[in-house]
Parts: sequence; C-alpha cells; structure tokens
Amino acid sequence: MSDTAVSLTSKKDWASDQEVRWCPGCGDYGILQAVQQLMPELGVAPENTVFVSGIGCSSRFPYYMNTYGMHSIHGRAPAIATGVAVARPDLHVWVVTGDGDGLSIGGNHLIHALRRNVNLTILLFNNRIYGLTKGQFSPTSELGKVSKSTPFGSVDPPFNPLAVALGAEASFVARTHDLDRHHMMETFRAAHEHRGASFVEIYQNCNVFNDGQFSEITRRQARDEMMIDLHHGEPIRFGVDGHRGVVMGSDGQLRLVEVDDVGEDALLVHDAHREDPSLAFALARLSHDDHSPTPFGIFRSIDRQEYAGAVSTQLATALEKSGPGDLAELLRSNGTWTVG
Repeated sequence: MSDTAVSLTSKKDWASDQEVRWCPGCGDYGILQAVQQLMPELGVAPENTVFVSGIGCSSRFPYYMNTYGMHSIHGRAPAIATGVAVARPDLHVWVVTGDGDGLSIGGNHLIHALRRNVNLTILLFNNRIYGLTKGQFSPTSELGKVSKSTPFGSVDPPFNPLAVALGAEASFVARTHDLDRHHMMETFRAAHEHRGASFVEIYQNCNVFNDGQFSEITRRQARDEMMIDLHHGEPIRFGVDGHRGVVMGSDGQLRLVEVDDVGEDALLVHDAHREDPSLAFALARLSHDDHSPTPFGIFRSIDRQEYAGAVSTQLATALEKSGPGDLAELLRSNGTWTVG
C-alpha cells in the first residue's frame, strides 16, 4: 500500500491486537487514543510508519500501534531512530520516551538527535516521576520532591524539557497535555508535518505515583486562567475573555499583565518562526512552578537542513567525484600493518 491509499484507513487499522497494559486512569491512554485517531488523517500508511521507544511506562507504546516499531534500550531510542531515519528517509519515524528515559540516561542521545535535526517526531511524556520502577524522583521532579529515592526531598534542580530542546537548537518545539485530545492531535499533526527534529513535551499524569502533578494547570476548571495558548502571529493573551496577557519589558524579561492596564498593543506577539530561539526560550521559562500560568502550543518552528538529506547529498557528491567505493582497497589502504 502506498501513502496515497491511506485515506481508507481508520483508527482501528492503527491499533494492534495487544492488550494495553497501563495502570487504570494513566494519562498514557489519552495520548495513545490521540495518536491512533490522528494517524488516518495524516495521509501515511501503517507499513511506512515506525515507532521507536526506550524503557519506561511510555515506552510500551510501540506494542499498541499496528506499525513497525521497536521497544529498544534505556535512553537509546533517539539513536536507534536516527539510524532508521537516515537509512530509510521515506519512512515516518516517531520516538516515544519519558522524562526519565529521555532526559536521564538518554539525555545525550536526545540532544544530539535534536542538534542534528534528524527527521523524527519525538514525544516526551513528562510525569515528573519514575513510574515503571515505582516512584523514584526523575530529572524533571521539582525541588523538594519526596519520593522513594528522596525521602527527605530532592535537592536536584529539575530540567526544563523545552529549554533543553531549545538549547540543543531543535527546529520544532511544542508542549501539550494529556487531558485535551484535540490539542494533542493538532500539536502532533504540526510536529509530524515539520521536516526535521520535532520535540513535543506532554504533561502526563501518573495517577499512582504522582497524581495531580499538573492539575492546577490542566484540569478543565483551571485551564482558562492557567493555560497560555500560543498562536503564531497573535498577541499572547489568556484568561476568561482574554483579560490577561504577556509583555516583554525593556530588560527583556517577560511579565504577566492585565490587558486593561497596558492595552492590547503592548502585548507580545508570538513569533514561532523566529530564527533566534531566545523568545521561545523565554516563553519556555515563563512559568517556574505548577501554580502559575503556563504556555502551551508551538514555541518554535523553523526551517533548517535536515540530517538525512544532508548525508544523502554528501554521499551523492562523493560518488559523483570518485565513483563507487572499493571496500577491499579501503581495508588495505594506509594505516595497515602485518603482524608476525
């Protein structure tokens, strides 16, 4: 089947026959439903799609997708997915990881996949806890987090996943959450359509070991006042009837204001296509806790050279200049020696 024939698929065609085994009430179910519902709309075929994961609760994801996939090694999903994407640039490659898998042992693999701009759609499930190993603190757990591995409270400053991605020069960076299927689908759609490395942080509830971590922001009753929806080219405002907004001071710092106090013309206009990542970085750091308004949506989306395309161009140029290589000649070229 070619990609052009996929309009005939349904959500059911993308779901595997495997029993979904997450804890009842886990936020992962909502993410899985959003992805399976979105896939028929993307115009891609299951046999041309690959899901690669590492280790963790989120990393069971490939079992539940009726596509090619791999439940790989702890933290190494971006490295394995890079190999797939470079060897087969015609495939649609997704990476599913968690805050522990992707930002702890897998941190280097993640940042280099983003730096290289490999054509991957990376979904990072952030529940700020190690769920699979039963409740230890993770690289995104807040200061003072009391857990099985930090009984007196964590003293580690947490990673900000979006800031990490932007620092690695990711060309697409976004945030969504597991309680809004429509928002997830639209964010995942934009990430998939982007050519290059797309990074999406998903606020995901672990109802067993870290229940309600994001509830002050993402629960339905709080969203109007706590979620700042970013839309490229529009003034950044939020709250009931858009009564609050974001401004940038003369010192370059972002601040939350009442729109009536400053006027709409003073509001910061979001520019997701800005080459300089400083604005996206400032927005990623606008909220410092789970009790204040937090931006969601696409922080950055820029065009730059994609890794597999650059490699293919380089190989084609070398072939044109030198012709087909000779492996035997290479092995016996300079730098060899005889022993004995």
